Amino acid sequence: MTPEPPLQHSRRSRALRPVYFLAGCACVGLGVAGYILPMMPGTVFLILAAACFARSSPRFEAWLVTHPRFGPGVVAWREKGAIPTRVKILAIGMMILSFGLVLASRAPPVAVAVTALFLAVSALFVGTRPSGKRIEPGPGN
Repeated sequence: MTPEPPLQHSRRSRALRPVYFLAGCACVGLGVAGYILPMMPGTVFLILAAACFARSSPRFEAWLVTHPRFGPGVVAWREKGAIPTRVKILAIGMMILSFGLVLASRAPPVAVAVTALFLAVSALFVGTRPSGKRIEPGPGN
């Protein structure tokens, strides 16, 4: 198989920029909501937003990674794949709570098993990431 010429790849990525940009904006909105709502993750969506902006808008990517409140978590993930210990504990605790809710709902055994599998794999992934420093908001936040 021969590789595509660079010009075609460039045209395709230019055509996808608006899609990445809109996805990045949606992820920023979900990420901000995650900082406000108690049961919703925020940083995960901001990491996704930064990835989308890296493919669509360097200006918005720079804004996000340098933001005093939202940037440190994104930068820690990009540089070290790090998740602060407090966040790990919270995430795994929420997974345990979620599994308890599934058990209490009297879901079919196959649904309980699938949920247990996905949550166990997710908890293993979160638990094995390096621990980053606690993310502190910048001045004025």
